[in-house]
Amino acid sequence: MQSPNSMKLFWGFMIALIAVVILFVLGFAMPAATAWERSFAPARTVTVSAEGKTVATPDEADITFSIVTQGQSPSALSDNNNSKMAAVLQFVASQGIASSDVATVGYNLQPNYQWDKNSQRNYITGYTLTQTVRVKIRDLSKVAPVLGGLAPLGVNQIGSVNYTFQNPDAFVAIARTDAMMKAQEEAAQMAAESGAMLGPVVTVSESRYIPVPQPAYQALGMGMAATAVLPPVTAGTQEVTDNVTVVYGLR
Repeated sequence: MQSPNSMKLFWGFMIALIAVVILFVLGFAMPAATAWERSFAPARTVTVSAEGKTVATPDEADITFSIVTQGQSPSALSDNNNSKMAAVLQFVASQGIASSDVATVGYNLQPNYQWDKNSQRNYITGYTLTQTVRVKIRDLSKVAPVLGGLAPLGVNQIGSVNYTFQNPDAFVAIARTDAMMKAQEEAAQMAAESGAMLGPVVTVSESRYIPVPQPAYQALGMGMAATAVLPPVTAGTQEVTDNVTVVYGLR
């Protein structure tokens, strides 16, 4: 039979052991539980949407043009077209446009048919050769001189002149900053009116709009005279927008 003193020692040891376990839980488990709790979205949030804008001036132009010729011999057509196109490309290079910004995007030889009612069949009357080139112009002051010099060299079809941006993300960044500032101002006002303080950002979603390049003009076709006066072209301005939806926590 154990003595009363030994029982007191036993229970004293057990109480001390339990206290150590509790201190361990409080010291290590509670911070982990707190961090786990903070990983969840705040129970009180406010959601706002805002639109940011900036006016952007295009700084790049794409010109598409063709030399279209017709004749009886495909080889003669090819020689004729190649000779004219060589002169055109030499002229384009003289305007300071890099060869990497010039690309052949089409070379199409098609037979021309005519219906013979006597034999009840089509027969070939000749051929049409279309050679198309696209030029990217990074210096917009070169657009008018390039366009003006094409027709005298044999270009008889201009597809389009499109203005666009070399770095559209730079304009989106400006619009995004504007949108985020508006969102924060609105959220802070809503929080204050509800008796709370604005907390950290919980989530952000975004949608952007960059204008699709619009042609300054299109399709001056085979009837274009060598001395044709092309209409004036200007880049103008375009509006880039960015829409954000932001969820803020409330304190």
